[in-house]
Amino acid sequence: MKTKNGTNPAECIHNAKKIVLKIGSNTLAKKDGTINFEFMQEFANQCAALMEDGKQIVIVSSGAQVAGVSTLDKWARRKDTHYRQALCAIGQIELMDKWRCAFAAHDIHIGQLLLTNIDFTDDQRTLNMRNTLFTLVDEGVVPIINENDSVSFAEGRIGDNDNLSALTAIVWSADLLILFSDIDGIYTCNPKEFKDAALIETVKNIDELRASISIGATNDFGTGGITTKLEAAEKVTEYGIPMVLAHGGRKNILDNLAKGNAKGTLFLAK
Repeated sequence: MKTKNGTNPAECIHNAKKIVLKIGSNTLAKKDGTINFEFMQEFANQCAALMEDGKQIVIVSSGAQVAGVSTLDKWARRKDTHYRQALCAIGQIELMDKWRCAFAAHDIHIGQLLLTNIDFTDDQRTLNMRNTLFTLVDEGVVPIINENDSVSFAEGRIGDNDNLSALTAIVWSADLLILFSDIDGIYTCNPKEFKDAALIETVKNIDELRASISIGATNDFGTGGITTKLEAAEKVTEYGIPMVLAHGGRKNILDNLAKGNAKGTLFLAK
């Protein structure tokens, strides 16, 4: 039986057992573009607390390219596709090592899954992925997922981790998806440009929302923007999974969302 959802982020977290958490590149990057290990430690602390409370956690983590730049700064300004893919190959190891260290403080193991669009369109691969996710979380391991940027090609790319996290939530039959980005939620217009921008705390109809807001450009470090977040919301809400968009850079954001002390935008499940 599907878990009941909720009317605000705190209720949704309380009612959910299986939660997918997506961390954007802007959240994982410091202002100088290097990886923010202090954030990762803090976030692991909050995940561990939820797991103690009986929740199962899957993380979709951006940041491979950011971690690659942190490790090999001499390639930072190279825009050639081969160099960017090579940076991801280097950075993915560093990123996972940082997550491993962050969760090791709580005696929690992590597992890595690198995926492409093909994994979600081939029935056998999708089944294998689903079985792996269930096995890991049932054993108390936190799966950490990213797109396989080093080898994926145009036809096989998902292209952003907002949609990847939505596809993951659907395959895993999650109860809740939370996207952490560098904004507090969906606004009537860009809050970085307009002082009168108002946070929209609850969304029932995404088509109506699109018609009523101004969608800005992609952010600095990531591949997503508001458009991909709305796409992710459309995917999961169709499957009865609510989605929350919140600011990952806020102090103890996951804990504060769970306690009702932080705001975000809740997309209600259909």
